[in-house]
Amino acid sequence: GVKKGGTRALLEFLRAHPAVRALGAEPHFFDRGYEKGLRWYRNLMPRTLEGQITMEKTPSYFVTKEAPKRIYNMSRDTKLIVVVRNPVTRAISDYTQTLSKNPAIPSFQALAFKNVSTGLVDTTWSAVRIGIYAKHLDNWLQYFSLSKFLFVSGERLVSDPAGEMGRVQDFLGLKRVVTDKHFYFNETKGFPCLKKPEGSSRPRCLGKSKGRPHPKIHGQVIQRLQEFYRPFNMKFYQMTGQDFGWD
Repeated sequence: GVKKGGTRALLEFLRAHPAVRALGAEPHFFDRGYEKGLRWYRNLMPRTLEGQITMEKTPSYFVTKEAPKRIYNMSRDTKLIVVVRNPVTRAISDYTQTLSKNPAIPSFQALAFKNVSTGLVDTTWSAVRIGIYAKHLDNWLQYFSLSKFLFVSGERLVSDPAGEMGRVQDFLGLKRVVTDKHFYFNETKGFPCLKKPEGSSRPRCLGKSKGRPHPKIHGQVIQRLQEFYRPFNMKFYQMTGQDFGWD
């Protein structure tokens, strides 16, 4: 999926399924640690029984040029789930995360535009570049057919987690075990939470960093970014056969 798109939520929700074993941390094997070798990667994985599915999530794979080829070389049968979210909100969320770690960075507007008066968007800034989904997907489609992908809406993962998780389980060939009985909505966070996660009787909400308040960003800045992303979004809808309703 993409950074700040909802990948952690998806992983935690899917882990509630008894047929899924997931690695909790992001291994970053196919982007940053590839020279450590496949054996190193395999050893990170949780033990699984026959018929269980192993998964990991590292959002940066989606935007890493070498990742598709490397994953294809490991196994061309890998199923790929990509969680995406409105690229403008995603960029703001990305910026918010960086700001929380480094309060001295320039304003969102200063980073998003090469030239504010002309409204020229700076595509070298990673927060902007990540959201050009059509471009990244193009890179993956050189190796994997569309049938190997499921595109999950980060927005629907929040508004209708059970519905979106139904699609995920179908795609993975699993029984629909994770249903609306698993979720309740946490009003203060504005996020769905799991009633009973794997191996625990206590409800489980996503970490403190999820649902952080975003800084106030001028309406014109948002509008300009929406215009910038629109053609890329339209191309992405065409490529995936799915309208995510961001426009």
